[in-house]
Amino acid sequence: MRIISGKLKGHSINFIKSLKTRPLKDSVKENIFNMMDHNKDLDVEIKLANVLDLYSGFGSFGLECISRGAKRVTFVEEDHNVIKTLKSNLSKLSIKSEAKIIQSKVEELNFNNKEKYQIFFLDPPYKDASFLKNLNKIKDFKIFDKYHLVVIHREKDSNDLLQNLIHIKKEKIYGRSKIIFGEFK
Repeated sequence: MRIISGKLKGHSINFIKSLKTRPLKDSVKENIFNMMDHNKDLDVEIKLANVLDLYSGFGSFGLECISRGAKRVTFVEEDHNVIKTLKSNLSKLSIKSEAKIIQSKVEELNFNNKEKYQIFFLDPPYKDASFLKNLNKIKDFKIFDKYHLVVIHREKDSNDLLQNLIHIKKEKIYGRSKIIFGEFK
């Protein structure tokens, strides 16, 4: 895995093989960022954005956001060993100040802060449907700006009931991955 673009372009990202995590493939990540950069329907600017990377794993998406000029990325991951690798990546890339790591299950997060986010990335385990409750929680706490983007990485055959939670702007299939771009209603 590597950083595709921005100030850290070409740097490698450490990860460990695990049955619990599924790293975001570079090709899928590149397509996500191409959509974000070049699709006029997606009203968000990565530069200076505040990003919430849920189920972050090794942080591939959030690290890419930092490389492309995001102001801050909040990584949420529950696995201690994965977090150690994420911290190692942040240190190796000298970007610790632009990141915040929360070790927690997403379900247990308390969104009672005043912090607002412009980009939300959710990459839950493919068989996990509880992320819908978490999406609803984010919506209820209104921690998003007027102009924001929700990006969800799912299995291409998944049939999640997202219509009541977000307005889906685009859906793209890349191999086994389905990427959903939307915004809170």
